[in-house]
Amino acid sequence: MRTLLLGLAMSLLMGSLLALTSLDARSRTVLDLDAQVQPVALQDWGDYWIDSTGKFTPEQVAATPDIPWKPTRADAIYPVTSGSSMWVRFNVPPAPDSERWYLEVPYPSIDRASLYTLDGAGQWNEQRAGDLVAVNTWPVPHRHPLLPIALSAETPSNYLLRLENGHAFSAPLQFISEGRLSYSEQRVSLILGIFFGLAGLAALISALGAVSLRDTAYGFYALCVTLLALTQATVTGIAGLHLWPAWPGWSDVATSVLPMLTVSAMLLFISAAVALPERSPRLHWLMVGQAALGALVAVLLALLPAASRMDVFIPIMLILQFSGMLVMGWAWRRGDRFAPWLMLAYVPVLVAAGWTMARNAELVPIGFLTQHGMQLGVALHLPIVMLVLMLRSQQRRENIRRIQGLDRVDPATGLINGHVFAERLIRMIARSERLRHQSAVMIIDLVNTEQIQRDFGRKAAEELPLRVAERLLSTAREIDSAARLSERRFGMLVEGPFNAEDAGTLGPRIVARCLMPYKGLHVDCVAQVHVAYALVPHQGSNAQGLLTQLEERLAAAPAEGKRAVFMLGEPQPLRPVRRDRPKAA
Repeated sequence: MRTLLLGLAMSLLMGSLLALTSLDARSRTVLDLDAQVQPVALQDWGDYWIDSTGKFTPEQVAATPDIPWKPTRADAIYPVTSGSSMWVRFNVPPAPDSERWYLEVPYPSIDRASLYTLDGAGQWNEQRAGDLVAVNTWPVPHRHPLLPIALSAETPSNYLLRLENGHAFSAPLQFISEGRLSYSEQRVSLILGIFFGLAGLAALISALGAVSLRDTAYGFYALCVTLLALTQATVTGIAGLHLWPAWPGWSDVATSVLPMLTVSAMLLFISAAVALPERSPRLHWLMVGQAALGALVAVLLALLPAASRMDVFIPIMLILQFSGMLVMGWAWRRGDRFAPWLMLAYVPVLVAAGWTMARNAELVPIGFLTQHGMQLGVALHLPIVMLVLMLRSQQRRENIRRIQGLDRVDPATGLINGHVFAERLIRMIARSERLRHQSAVMIIDLVNTEQIQRDFGRKAAEELPLRVAERLLSTAREIDSAARLSERRFGMLVEGPFNAEDAGTLGPRIVARCLMPYKGLHVDCVAQVHVAYALVPHQGSNAQGLLTQLEERLAAAPAEGKRAVFMLGEPQPLRPVRRDRPKAA
């Protein structure tokens, strides 16, 4: 009985192993070149082997029976490095040969892809593509390797594929028909055309802004966008196909050199955009040094072997990107109004760049995000940065106008100063004489600032002249002029024509406007003003003399009197003379 039970258990165990083995054998997907479902992935239909010596020929591979082949997988990351090669063997089952098919390697940065076909004479014919092969010599010049395969409707076709790359390879191998390829390329060309059109427009506008506005931030951003567009052209295969199809060596190193130069230009742009030379010259020169370091590393990457590039590229890239974000955060903490928007603009770019570097570090396989994530990130990045640059330029122009107008405008209120007021008074008198009508010049004094300071504090007293300036601007017409002559004195030029009765209403209207409550202040915190005015040229044509007489008229007005409006030329009330009583004997 014991022997029987042991035999039964062994039988069940062997049956389970055989079932699992047969299940594994049945689980491999049969390659079916169905024209209705494309692209057709190789999946696990093929077998791969890593040749660590990199010296095997297709004849040796076909003649060596003890090669440890393993099934291919669509999402696998194959550990290929410099000096080694990856061999993939597969056969294409009988399929209709009415349409031409291609083996597609959707990885533009692969060093070399060689497809070997056995002809009738027993010789292996090679088709070669990749970065180390000039694009104009490929069997089908394309953005990535595209190798024609021959189909037979009766017998299967056997192929060997050799892949060489400087670091791990993770692109899925797939098959696509000629008709489907045309449709797919039209769609991809539309997406890439929109992207490169947007990048080209941003670079052109930035270059024009740098010349017309003399703003270095625009110049650095034009350089940054140009390098960014060239990087994406290299990553997507557009550059190798159209820009340098006969330079295979540069196509190989450009995928590392151009991103490093782009980050260096980005650091210079960030420094200029947040006004780092004015905020902190020391930090600015640190950013310049980091940009120079990025440029030197770019030169080093062009000289290093492919297997060592990622070991240098990834840490330096992370350090420079992190440094740029830190500087924008530093500027934000110190009041830069555009730094947070720049940080927001760079978030999608950094996320996409992180995903791409994860692919280069053999952490994730090639997919939609690794191929097109950077283009999506840049498409979100460009409009935000261009808007920030336009708002920044507008603010700079306003600041320049204010600085240039300090000798003509009061910086606190925006009103013209006394010098400009006197010039405009001279011109108004001459204009009134020529047109034979009356205009008015007014001097307004704020007389209750000391009382406001006692009752409501120093802050309210300092704010009150600004509120008076606001009321004067709301009272004046577009052709009138309002000026701040001193800390508590204002002036107005009121263009005619009007008569004496109309002129008499100007002063009371200004007094009433100033006595109205101010938003944000106590209801009793109002401005009490005295107004002295004169009609020109009726009461004088000498501008300086009129201003002196009006100032004297206000100085003669009693501070505690109820009257607030005074006209030049009217009789002044006599001040009561104090008489001392005779002392008693």
